[in-house]
Amino acid sequence: MCVSKVGRLVVLVSGSGTNLQALLDASADPSYGARVVAVGADREGIEGLVRASKAGIPTFVEKVDDYATRAEWDVAVAARISAYAPDLVVSAGFMKILGKPTLQAAPLLNTHPALLPSFPGAHGVRDALAHGVKVTGCTVMLADEGVDTGPIVAQEAVPVLPDDDEAVLHERIKTVERRLLVEIVGRMAREGWTVSGRSVRIGNHTGGEST
Repeated sequence: MCVSKVGRLVVLVSGSGTNLQALLDASADPSYGARVVAVGADREGIEGLVRASKAGIPTFVEKVDDYATRAEWDVAVAARISAYAPDLVVSAGFMKILGKPTLQAAPLLNTHPALLPSFPGAHGVRDALAHGVKVTGCTVMLADEGVDTGPIVAQEAVPVLPDDDEAVLHERIKTVERRLLVEIVGRMAREGWTVSGRSVRIGNHTGGEST
């Protein structure tokens, strides 16, 4: 079991950075308990980096193609993250699978647009629609070396409506995902969190000394 609190966040982005913006907005309030200390990306010229710069947040970019192997890239990303001494790394639409060096740099929180363990992988929304489910949703999890296999921190259901296509359903899930991610990161910051096996609990649930 580990007991942790979150104060310093490094956020990883690959695109527009809407989840990043939600975290930046929330952390502007000191009572939120966490603040973004750096934003990393795997490519230049993305809106997520612009959002970070406008907020005065340091940024870094590590491109996979700049390294001879994926393992070397992962070590470089881990070093960049470690330089900011984060309590938590948040993958906010970061479209790369991270390996052991990065996962060891700090706990990494990720989101997925389905109710895991159902519909893991890159096409969770499409797969849920194809399966004909009536309810899907989003998951916030602690990342491990698998694909969407880490311990689940929180989930919220989203109904599938009769006329939904992939784009419409995904946008509705993203709205819930942003709110849930901000809520969970804030609670982890203020209340602390524990991991025991695959069980993740936020706050002091044991009745013992507060974390």
